[in-house]
Amino acid sequence: MTHQWWRMAINCRPEDTDLVAAALVGATGQGVEEPDAGVLLTVATSEADAKRILAELSLLFPDLDGAVTPLEPVDWSVKWRDGIVTRSFGRLILTPSWLPVAPIGNQVVVTLDPESAFGSGEHGSTRAALTLLEHHLTAGDRMLDFGSGSGILAIAAAKLGATSAIGIEVDDEAFPIAEANAEKNGVDAAVTFLVGDAGELGVLAGPAEVVCSNILRTVNTLLLPSIEKSLVPGGIAIFAGMEDAEEDLFRPVLKRHGFTAVSDVHDAGWWGVAARRT
Repeated sequence: MTHQWWRMAINCRPEDTDLVAAALVGATGQGVEEPDAGVLLTVATSEADAKRILAELSLLFPDLDGAVTPLEPVDWSVKWRDGIVTRSFGRLILTPSWLPVAPIGNQVVVTLDPESAFGSGEHGSTRAALTLLEHHLTAGDRMLDFGSGSGILAIAAAKLGATSAIGIEVDDEAFPIAEANAEKNGVDAAVTFLVGDAGELGVLAGPAEVVCSNILRTVNTLLLPSIEKSLVPGGIAIFAGMEDAEEDLFRPVLKRHGFTAVSDVHDAGWWGVAARRT
């Protein structure tokens, strides 16, 4: 179906990107593209709706501004998919359902579509976490995912050979999305999702050889004591959700909590780090 659509181009603080993107998906029902840190693009079915959504978001998020422009009459309900591609993280392949991939050799494929729950592989912080997870997780490991969102990291861990992966998310609306994604990928027997405080539930669900926390630097810092208690001695914690500029702020915090950084990844302005519990 083709009719007049309206492009919404929004600039916001990079730390607000995830919340603004989720609000846009909820308000428009359309996919959201992030070409640069703090820049979001989506579409609306009418100029009035686009301007209303922009005005509402401006009240909720400081320093947010945007523009509404008309688009040529194409089917943007499908066109937005053009920006979503298949991505490789070592032997881990991440692809949307409309671009099916057959694994070759020891490759494993995770099929995941962008939805309202954060974590589709289109964000630099998620890609950094996936890169580190593929590198550090060993078959037979147990894995915990703090702030699991769409379930992408827990599902990827199970595909990579984790004997169990538990995702913990405070947003109960993400729970059915994560469970459905695990079932679609055939790992629902190995993956469990819980709703609640990751700091409390993670300690109860552990110990694990690998813990992932792809949230924000401030939250990662608050969770460090719980993550330490959730890991086996010598276990690996993977932290993401931080901008490049936050690296110098987080490394000293890791050291103070007894973690030794072993590898890191920079991706599109976002930084992730894998650290070993000493």
